[in-house]
Amino acid sequence: MNPLLDLLREAGQAVLGMLTLPYLYIAILFAWWHAKQANTLQRQLFHVRLHGSLPVTAYRTLAGLAAGLAVSLIGLGAGARLDSATLLCVWIAMPVLALLKLRYICLAYAAGALGVVQAILSWAGADASDGEIAKALVGIDVPGLLLLAGVLHVAEGLLVQWQGAKYAVPLFLEGKRGKPVGAYSLSGLWPVPLLWLVPAAGSDGISLPWTPLAGLDGSVAGWSLLAFPVLIGFTDRTETRWPERKAKETAGGLVVYGLVIAGLAAGAWFWPPLTVVAALCAFGLHEGLIVWGRLRESGRPPLYAQDGRGIVVLAVLPRTPAAEMGLQAGERITKVNGARVNTKEQLHDALQLQSAFCRLEIVNREGHVRFAQRARYEGEHYQLGLILAPDEEADWVAAPKAGSVWQGLRRAGARRRKGASWRIAASEASGAAGELAAGSAAEAAPEGAAAGAAVSAANGTAANGTAASGPAASGPASNGLAASGPTAGAAGSGTPPWSPASSPLPAPAGASGDPDALPPRKSRK
Repeated sequence: MNPLLDLLREAGQAVLGMLTLPYLYIAILFAWWHAKQANTLQRQLFHVRLHGSLPVTAYRTLAGLAAGLAVSLIGLGAGARLDSATLLCVWIAMPVLALLKLRYICLAYAAGALGVVQAILSWAGADASDGEIAKALVGIDVPGLLLLAGVLHVAEGLLVQWQGAKYAVPLFLEGKRGKPVGAYSLSGLWPVPLLWLVPAAGSDGISLPWTPLAGLDGSVAGWSLLAFPVLIGFTDRTETRWPERKAKETAGGLVVYGLVIAGLAAGAWFWPPLTVVAALCAFGLHEGLIVWGRLRESGRPPLYAQDGRGIVVLAVLPRTPAAEMGLQAGERITKVNGARVNTKEQLHDALQLQSAFCRLEIVNREGHVRFAQRARYEGEHYQLGLILAPDEEADWVAAPKAGSVWQGLRRAGARRRKGASWRIAASEASGAAGELAAGSAAEAAPEGAAAGAAVSAANGTAANGTAASGPAASGPASNGLAASGPTAGAAGSGTPPWSPASSPLPAPAGASGDPDALPPRKSRK
């Protein structure tokens, strides 16, 4: 029979078998959960999110399918002696290593550890007759596992280059001196279905017109295809790099690491002593990548921090007016409608100067001044679409990367800053005062005027992290996005709607317009 037709038939049966088992769907569910956690963290920090969890999961699943196809084609020329005992050892090694550090849940670390253990057992003279555990450990095809880990890291690097910056998550972090700074989290989790050549059990295998690397010794009579899903992913943060630059650096390091490990593993099939070298490099070079990334971050000033020289943009929401004007993360807005801005309140006030358009003066990433403007249309969405770098009013920040698993599950890794409780209490008290003023105005004024007074008094401040822009926007923007709108309400000038200057209620007798004035003394009887 035709060997290629036999191979296609074997591949079809393996894929159908994988689709009937829950492991692939569990991997996709994990990818959705990872995207959902990122959205939860964004909403906790600034009440908006850049991308939906379902579209992100769909794109990553499709990218994982493409990566799985490429890796499977490479596996046809490599092969490996992967059996149930080997896979069981891998699944045991990964959680054991995770007890030391969580990032050790990685095939490269597991394969490297198993390679070192196998070398120690061989040096001690252990063989398959010393028990089931020794039999399983001695029989592991360590070069095959390391080759698979290396190829998957190459695929991971290409996926980071492709989608790392596109789905980077903006963060608020606690700086070294307690000042909040902006950052980006580049992370991803991709389900990758694989087809891998393994030696066939018995005489049911198929013959191939080529000889895989794992069968060069002539000990394999026939081959079969094993279908299984794997999850590949990474996570990293940057305060001193643009997301595109960080993704490119990370992707390059992963590709080089994967090629080195795969090359050493392939050489170990020809020269077995190279297996220990490949196993140690799987550990050492991976840790070297992490140290290299930290060194490149240290000693550099943060890019996303407010310093009083304009308003620093942390992120731009897609399909918003800010995105149409071409704003980018890290750019600095210095003037709005001709007025200089250094705080979000000044940005809000400047946006009210023109109801038909907004004109921005921006210092771009290279330090050059450029201008951007856009007409503002009646009835469009009120959000401008900017997430600003945090200031001292930021109440929530992301937990450090060394946070516990439990902390990562609670609020997706967000934690409240010190002193945030009194700011939240003041905000709630201000909101209650606005609602009280609106209710009193509704009782005292005619129906039409009462409705207008209620809208004016109840709008309050914009949510933490959202830039309001539109006809219904009023009040100073809270931590993140500036408000703008052609018909701003009572707070359009930055004055709270319940202050004496804008309250719809008549001022009590003897009251002055000065908010700091003392109340009148009571007359003596």
